[in-house]
Amino acid sequence: MSPDSAPAPAPAPAYVIDPTGGCPHALNARLRARGAVADVVLPGGVPAAVVLGHEALKEFLGHPDAAKDARHFSALHDGTIAPDWPLRVFANAQGMHTADGADHRRLRALVGNAFTARQVERLRPRVEELTAELLDDLARAAAEAPDGVVDLRSRFALPLPMGVICELLGVDPEHRGRLHHLSHTVIIATDTTPAEVVAAVRELVELMGTIAAARRASPGEDLTSALIAAREGDGDRLSEAELIGTMRLMLVAGHETTLNLIGNAVRALCAHRDQLALVQEGKAGWSDVVDETLRWDAPVSWFPFRYAARDLTVDGSVIPRGTPVLAAYSSAGRDEAFHGPDADRFDVTRPAASRHLSFGHGAHYCVGAPLARLEATIALERLFTRFPDLDLAVPEPELPYLHSFIGNGVESLPVRLG
Repeated sequence: MSPDSAPAPAPAPAYVIDPTGGCPHALNARLRARGAVADVVLPGGVPAAVVLGHEALKEFLGHPDAAKDARHFSALHDGTIAPDWPLRVFANAQGMHTADGADHRRLRALVGNAFTARQVERLRPRVEELTAELLDDLARAAAEAPDGVVDLRSRFALPLPMGVICELLGVDPEHRGRLHHLSHTVIIATDTTPAEVVAAVRELVELMGTIAAARRASPGEDLTSALIAAREGDGDRLSEAELIGTMRLMLVAGHETTLNLIGNAVRALCAHRDQLALVQEGKAGWSDVVDETLRWDAPVSWFPFRYAARDLTVDGSVIPRGTPVLAAYSSAGRDEAFHGPDADRFDVTRPAASRHLSFGHGAHYCVGAPLARLEATIALERLFTRFPDLDLAVPEPELPYLHSFIGNGVESLPVRLG
């Protein structure tokens, strides 16, 4: 047989996604070695695709036929997928994150003004105040702990962004703990049962309704009150489902991702003391730490969903019409083809540190990116200024990863303040 007539190699089998998650980087590297796009099987046996390479993901995120509206998700509507499929929550939600075109622009405009660089900068004093309060609490907890160990995730990385977004939304403090638990169950944890997800979605929607009712009864200068005014006013109105969906999006995106960003940055700096020294010596900035963390250890791993509105060819791979597609932000950040042969090295002086895709690309670029940057930069600067010798209390490999293929972070972050 001549070389020209040799049979084409068999396509690689689809990767069956592990719902228990874990550190994504070794898996990403193996799949990227096959190509920038891979076939995968979602929990529940649902065929899908994941885009892994930086340039391929950038192309896909900006493609006009990579839709967010789940009407393009064929299997969702033809009876193939069970009604209680846990990932259905990503398709069924209503808001700017599941809208295209004019609908997306309408919904984004209603919240966009709250997240402009100027508006976010006005939040700086409150973020600094909350950070100082949490650092005081952290120091007290460490002093009271017999071994001096405190969980930085639950005592600092979580309550800071959660407090900021809840104040922005006008959420009373009494609801915050439950909101985090429910949003984590619905959006982040991917090893949950269908019954657990259904129950959490129901309770989360009810709780959002309770919060909206409180703001209707007593409007304030918060984002929920502004959304309700749009819901009940003239012009670009929100439906009730869009109101609840937008509130849920703001809540989840406003704290889960920043929580992971802060935690991942702390882990990276503790594991790379030379890089921490560069920042402490003024040879790099805290914003460089934030950007390099977003590239090197993105807070979101594989995010659902966009849908191929027609057969799409991305980096030579055909994604059939109707396919749900995951955006592998954690993979694109370490793509050697774009970031170079040292892509897996944490380097705060990297000149291309800002050229990551962790906030997305195109029309759906993260509206809350300025707030996340502000919170993470202040949090890290104040944390390591007050506790310059802070270090992990357990070896990095022993940290428990989130049970998620969506969120990329750890469930706890025990540290000694030094």
